[in-house]
Amino acid sequence: MRLVVADDHPMVRYGIAAVVERSTAIELVGEAGDGSELLAVVARTRPDVVLTDLSMPGMDGGALIRRLRKEHPDVPILVLTMHEDDEQVFGALRAGARGYLIKGVEGAELERAIESVAAGNAVYGQAVANRIIDFFTGTSEEYAAKAFPELTDREREVLDLMALGLRNRAIGERLGMAEKTVRNHVSVVLQKLQVSDRTSAAIKARDAGLGQA
Repeated sequence: MRLVVADDHPMVRYGIAAVVERSTAIELVGEAGDGSELLAVVARTRPDVVLTDLSMPGMDGGALIRRLRKEHPDVPILVLTMHEDDEQVFGALRAGARGYLIKGVEGAELERAIESVAAGNAVYGQAVANRIIDFFTGTSEEYAAKAFPELTDREREVLDLMALGLRNRAIGERLGMAEKTVRNHVSVVLQKLQVSDRTSAAIKARDAGLGQA
């Protein structure tokens, strides 16, 4: 199977290439150091699997996965990253990643994961699998608190309604707040989530499981 690897650290790509070189089933056909380069390499090489980090220059991990899924819906995406927090894990899976592994995984496990997602299966490392179990055994409120620990309860309520597409006046009516107060909460939410506009905040919230009517 044909594999494209994306990571902004050359030594990581070198290590993955060394694993692939020992495999008789996987051929490395392209490498990329950022999101834009990955899109170009995938378009050129048409791989069977994309193995990518989430934190690279040029494009947010979730946005990159959604773009790849839109342009190449038949190419499964396997994430290999250092991030194991709920927001990153569920954001990547909701964006369309077929698997999620934490860096440091053994070469043999990585090879099996690549082959497995190529065969149409979903693959999760143990730490990620535990988080998925926690999500389905906990309440949505508990998950939201874990996904956005920097937000207050009220700010998460505002973000949840933003993810539903409500404007400030409608949010105020739902929560019994003045529109000006909602506007202040929205500004704080954007700052804490490090996004520039409410659309980006809403996307991030939906990726994390909020905004479910």
